[in-house]
Amino acid sequence: MKDISLVIMAAGIGSRFGEGIKQLSPVGEDGSIIMDYSVHDAIEAGFNEIVFIIRDEIEKDFMDIIGKRVEKMAAKKNVRVYYVKQSLTLLPDGFSLPKGRTKPWGTGKAVLSASTLLDKPFAVINADDYYGKEAFRVVADYLKNVPDGSEGHYCMAGFLLKNTLSDFGTVTRGVCAASDDGYLTGIDETHDIEKLPDGGAKGEHGVLDVNSLVSMNMWGFTPDFMPKLEKGFEDFLDNLLNKGNGDPMKDEFLIPEFVGELLEKKEIDVKVLKSHDTWYGLTYKEDVPAVQASFKKMVEEGIYPSPLY
Repeated sequence: MKDISLVIMAAGIGSRFGEGIKQLSPVGEDGSIIMDYSVHDAIEAGFNEIVFIIRDEIEKDFMDIIGKRVEKMAAKKNVRVYYVKQSLTLLPDGFSLPKGRTKPWGTGKAVLSASTLLDKPFAVINADDYYGKEAFRVVADYLKNVPDGSEGHYCMAGFLLKNTLSDFGTVTRGVCAASDDGYLTGIDETHDIEKLPDGGAKGEHGVLDVNSLVSMNMWGFTPDFMPKLEKGFEDFLDNLLNKGNGDPMKDEFLIPEFVGELLEKKEIDVKVLKSHDTWYGLTYKEDVPAVQASFKKMVEEGIYPSPLY
């Protein structure tokens, strides 16, 4: 079976891991959190390597609460588990951390932390988002069927906007534009999207089509993406720190924005893989009971076992 890796960006989940961090609230009756379901769905879809991106401050708690449990389950299925540390200070030659900067450099820099492991097709996800079985399946199928040595042909999971809204407040979503044959042509980061009483939605620029596809930061790449990402980060730092364009305390190097730049240059193409699953995230504290009820229903319907592992 072709090796494919799942990279889980977990460094931003909070230093007080497990002590009231909303993204780590149990959503399953067995105490499972959203990340547990992502690992379960990924392995079921055919991913045979899991890479967690964490940071020093949360390593012990991460291992106690998540890592050891995942390792035990993964070992039974011959799935490898790795951990890499995200660093604020480790920068390319010629650059140093601006005095006073405490904010991480963003999702692009996070993935670069795992560069030595990503010599195979890989997917990238957030630790605190539930993507669903279909999303993992379509991304895994794409990655398993990418010809060896293929360059510049990537994918992303696209979710229906109506399946990603919260009943308790506004959200920000990357609304995707795609060609007739399903390739990404652009992402419009849209803020203040709210669910309307009639089932519709509106954002900062007005009414939105609830059947439009949005990005939830679930990407599929081949190994050639890593040198591009490394060069992109160096260009980002040069523009920010040497040329003075932007805020050196806050600006981030983000995967969606970088992918957008590569698309504009026509250096890559990105296949948009539609998922009909409902996305779940704990954006608001009021989301927790509704998400817990949804997972309870999925267990009752036989979609997931309980206990999960």
